[in-house]
Amino acid sequence: MSTLTTSATGVPAAPAPARRAPRGARRTEPIYYLFLLPSLVLFTLAIPVPAIVGIFFSFTNSVGIGDWDFVGLTNYAVAFSDPAILRSYLFTFGFSLVTVLVVNVIAFLLAVGLTSRIRLKVGLRAVFVIPMVVSGIIIAYVFNFLFSNSLPAAGQAVGVPFLETSLLANPDLAWLAIVVVTAWQAVPGTLLIYIAGLLAIPGDVYEAAEIDGATRSQRLARITLPLMAGYVVINVILGFKNFLNAYDIIVGLTNGGPGTATRSIAMTIITGFNGGDYAYQMANATIFFVVTVLIAFLQLSVTRGRNSL
Repeated sequence: MSTLTTSATGVPAAPAPARRAPRGARRTEPIYYLFLLPSLVLFTLAIPVPAIVGIFFSFTNSVGIGDWDFVGLTNYAVAFSDPAILRSYLFTFGFSLVTVLVVNVIAFLLAVGLTSRIRLKVGLRAVFVIPMVVSGIIIAYVFNFLFSNSLPAAGQAVGVPFLETSLLANPDLAWLAIVVVTAWQAVPGTLLIYIAGLLAIPGDVYEAAEIDGATRSQRLARITLPLMAGYVVINVILGFKNFLNAYDIIVGLTNGGPGTATRSIAMTIITGFNGGDYAYQMANATIFFVVTVLIAFLQLSVTRGRNSL
């Protein structure tokens, strides 16, 4: 507490004003750094350190254990000319592009329906998000049984030759089954984002358009879609990033088969680790990391300054 000083006349003088810190100078309490330290240490040990170690071993001939020697860029040179790795990249990027398109179209249409004036829309929202909370490997095994047994039996019963054999055994169509199952699990998360975006659009906008005589299709094309552009960008970026890392559903459905027709990049890398190609597949993982970073920068450069929420 400040003490009052007494002037020569006996009248108490006003207390001296408190000193203020210079404007713009903000002092951070050391306790905040102490709280940040555990998370920073765990993050460093879990992500940057293993990544640096893996990149280091990508320049060696290590099999994961034992002695090793430096081989320079040999692993990278071989990876760029390896047909198996090139096929895995082609499959992964093609699968990701198709699945992103399917997921966003279905999720957007469902979001429009579940935010319209229909009965039981809250209950229907809960039903549609159930696949999001189920493990991908469990979903894959369930659909594996359906594609291998139930669907062929139904095809034989109705006399449809196309369905009499399992899609998972067809090298040209197995990827389609993976797209279906992946989309079935990915639609709920995308749906929730679209529902949030649709509910954020002011109702006055639609009322004004309806007064002006706009039809439902015109309101959808000229109001809803432009205002939802930012949410579309978010879902496309998140979806493409997740589908590039596809692994568990592919393992449960086809295990990369028939042959290597549905082997993704992640599956190729992990299979190589288990098969003794540690350094070689670590070089593949490093290439994949660089490719994903470049794609992320490309997406950010395309969307920067536009479609902001």
